[in-house]
Parts: sequence; C-alpha cells; structure tokens
Amino acid sequence: MQIANPSSLNFELYWLYNLSDPLRTSNEHGGQGSGTRMQRSPQQVWSKATSHQSLHGRSQSDNSCTRSQVDPPGVGEHHGVDSSFKPAKSRSLVLKKGKVTDKFRFRLGEHRIPSVTEKPMKSLGKVINCSLNDRDSIKATSAELEGWLRTVDKSGLPGRFKAWHGILPIILWPLLTYEVPMTVVEGFEQRVSSYLCRCLGLPCSLSNIGLHGKTNKLRLPFSSVREEFIVARAREHLQYSGSRDAKVSGAGIVVRTGRKWRAADAVQQAETRLKHKAILGTVAQGRAGLVSRAVARYDSASGRERQRLVQEEVRASVDEERTSRAVAMRQQGAWMNWEQAMERSVTWKDIWQWNPQRIKFLIQGVYDVLPSPSNLCIWGKIETPACLLCSKIGTLEHILSSCSKALGEGWYRWRHDQSIAEAISKGIKGRRRTQATAKTIHFVKEGQRPEKTPRNRSAGLLPTARDWVMSVDLERQLKIPPHITQTRSRPDIILVSEATKKTSLAGADRSMGGEDGGGSGKKEGEVPGAGGGLDC
Repeated sequence: MQIANPSSLNFELYWLYNLSDPLRTSNEHGGQGSGTRMQRSPQQVWSKATSHQSLHGRSQSDNSCTRSQVDPPGVGEHHGVDSSFKPAKSRSLVLKKGKVTDKFRFRLGEHRIPSVTEKPMKSLGKVINCSLNDRDSIKATSAELEGWLRTVDKSGLPGRFKAWHGILPIILWPLLTYEVPMTVVEGFEQRVSSYLCRCLGLPCSLSNIGLHGKTNKLRLPFSSVREEFIVARAREHLQYSGSRDAKVSGAGIVVRTGRKWRAADAVQQAETRLKHKAILGTVAQGRAGLVSRAVARYDSASGRERQRLVQEEVRASVDEERTSRAVAMRQQGAWMNWEQAMERSVTWKDIWQWNPQRIKFLIQGVYDVLPSPSNLCIWGKIETPACLLCSKIGTLEHILSSCSKALGEGWYRWRHDQSIAEAISKGIKGRRRTQATAKTIHFVKEGQRPEKTPRNRSAGLLPTARDWVMSVDLERQLKIPPHITQTRSRPDIILVSEATKKTSLAGADRSMGGEDGGGSGKKEGEVPGAGGGLDC
C-alpha cells in the first residue's frame, strides 16, 4: 500500500501496510505472551519510507486514516524548503493479495487523499494508474503517434516540409519511460515510414532500408525510430551498470525491452566487438597512413568516451542488420553490386532546395521502384512487361541505357548533350573564379647567394601550342578534321592545333555513370584511347 506525493521530481513513497498478512504477534506491538496473535486494521500502522517525516494513524470507524502525531521538532525542517505533506497532490494505493482494492480511504486531518483509481497521476511524462502496468499507456502513445502523423499529413505544407517534423524526439520519450517491447517499436517505425513515403511521393513498396540506411550508396537524412530506441536503451543500461555510485551499479537494474531484443545482450556484444578491434589494432584504409587519423581505442578509453564508443558500435550493428536484409532483396538491394558508383549523401538543405520531382526520381531510380513496364507488370497495372520500342523486358536498366532502338534513333541524345553542357558550364565557372597569384619578391641578404629554384617543366599537351580550338558535339555530328587524321570516331570534345597538327580527344560517358550495365558494350561516340589530354 503506497501514498505518493508527486510535488517533487522524485516523489516519495509511503508504505502503509501489507494487507496480505494482517496478523502480527503481540510481541511486535508490546503484547503479553509470545504465542498470542492479534488482528490489526491497516489504519493502525502508518510509517513513512523516508527520514523526512513520520506519520502514525489510529483505527477509525469509517475505514479511514487520520494524522494523529507529527514529527518531533527539528525532524523534516529544511531552511527555505516547504516539506509539508500535501494531500491534494498525493495519491493512495491499497493492494490486497496483489490486487488493487478501493475499500479503504485515507485522510490527513480534514483532507482526504484521493486514490490512484480515482485520479491517476503523471510524473515526468509517465502516467501511473491502478492497472500497475504500461499496456494502457503504450496504447495511448500509439494513438498519440497516429494523431500527430495525421495532423502533419493534413497540414498545408509541401511534402518535403512534412518530412521535416519533430515527432521523433516527442515519441522517443514515452518509449524510454515505459517498458515498450521491440515489436511495438517496429510497428511505430513502419507507420512513420509509410507516412514519410506518402509525403515524398514514394511508392509504399519502398523498404525502410532505403530511407534509414547509413551505409547505402544513397544516404538520406531521415532517422529511424527503431535505431534511436535501441541506442537510447543501450545508453540507459550503460548509465546503470557504469554508475560511479556502487549501490546503483551493484543493484542489477535490468532494462526491460521484451524478449525479441535485450539491451544487456546488445551492449555485451558491442563491448566484445570493441575489444576485438583493440586486439587487431589500427587498420589501414585506402592509401592513407596508419597515423593519418586519430582512432579512439576501447582499451584506453574511460568514462563517457567508452560509453560513446559502445553506443556507436550498437548503432553500427543496427546498420549491419539492415545491410544483411538488403542482400536478400534482388531488386531494391541491387545497389550492393555497384562497384564503381560513387556514394552520395542527401542533406536537409538539398531536400529544401531541390525540385520535389528530382528527389522522388533519385530515390526511386537508386532502389528500382520507378514505374517501368517491368515494375508495373509486377504491381498488376499492366499485363505484359515488354518495352514499347524493342519488345524486350522493360526493366529500369534497359530503359535508361540498354535499349538498342532508343540508341539508334537518338533517344539518348538529350542526356548526352546535358552531360556535356554541364561539364562545360562547370569548367567556365571554375575558370572565372581563379585569380592570378601575385608575384613574390625574394630578398637576398648581404653576403648570401640566392637559392636556385628548379625550372617549372611544362607537363601535358596544352602548353605545346597556342592556337588550340575546342569543338563540342552539341546538336550536330562532330568529326575529326580529315587533314588531322582519318577516323570514323565521333568524340564529344575535340581540341585541334593547326600549327602543330595535334589533337586531343575526350569522350563523355553517355550511360550517366552509376547505372547497371553502363560499362558493357561500346557506347555511341566512344573513342579508343581518348581522354589523354582533357578530362571532363
């Protein structure tokens, strides 16, 4: 039986009486004889669990407790702090054989203490009611999440601004306050992902791996509810087990998250992996040296630094789990087979500045969920997955870079011209930004000789002539001048010097780089051995 006063952050608990065993020996209460047992009402014992104040009750005819005696002078007195017991802000709870009963009522003088059944209380965002479990609170949290998502969805903001909302920090606090199992958290993430796809105009078949993956070829700035929940629970376990207070660290506090995932096991696995990395030592990555970057070691770290390393390792394990799931996905996981594709990170600034259709096409193109004939046939929208031009299977790879009829009729010409125009515009802008460096004067002291500076040897083909003329294959059939050389190749960019009879060729990749199958076969306009003098 408890009475709680939530007037302070750490509300005080008052153990009133244990109704499961109302019989006590007479020796405990000053009776005669050790074998005599007497039955006492729960109102006859009222002791406070803290040392601030002691309250004693007496039996009443109306099954109520009253305050009959207060602390002696000096007990419970604090300078500048009101430590008085406030019945209106307190709650009473009576347990009989493990069940809540409302048979008894408690009073302090003329003021009646309400029970938890009548008035549930809320402390630090956690609702405490008579059910003594978190099921009702979890259902209420789920309903609140659905309401928040619907409110954002019905707002008049554009879709990309709907995706940038502050629901994740709000929903994360109830998930840490209550004992929420992992299955419920995964349901929350699926719900958030569905609304996120709706805001960005993405199909519902897109997996949340593409939205929340941190090691994908295309990384988006969206956070995962499940990942943040796992990291927060692991942090909570580290705070308990690594506390400086011996009583807290030795209490064996268990962070309960259900049976599907346990915080203690995740932290133990992360620590094991960190110890293994410490044994291996620093590993070279790329061409950089071993001491090119500072690496924090788990064996030499302590305190907050060690907790940070464990949390990062837990987060990395979550992302590895996503990667293992992406391997089994033939279509949306095809990006894992891209070897020469460059990784790209999309920030919130990019999402705000870009056209919404560009964002939509980028995500759908990487994870192959564009409305191609093949996908439309799988989704049941059309009957045959054939290409409209060559009658082959119309996959995304086929439409973007592998259709022979589209290549012959010049359908890829627009992308070819756009890539060249983009390269030229970047070169012109970069040349305008370059400024001539001021010449420095080296002074020589009296009695010293000037240091010999090595002559700058010209490297490359451009310094060999001054009459270079650049021609670009834009909307016309550009060919190499016949008096230079006889060839049937059509380069994208050509530099010709009439004085030296030299030429420099450059070919642009017309398959737009990161597509599957773009490097197979000979592309239109490809020049063997080109690219020796100019790199676009």
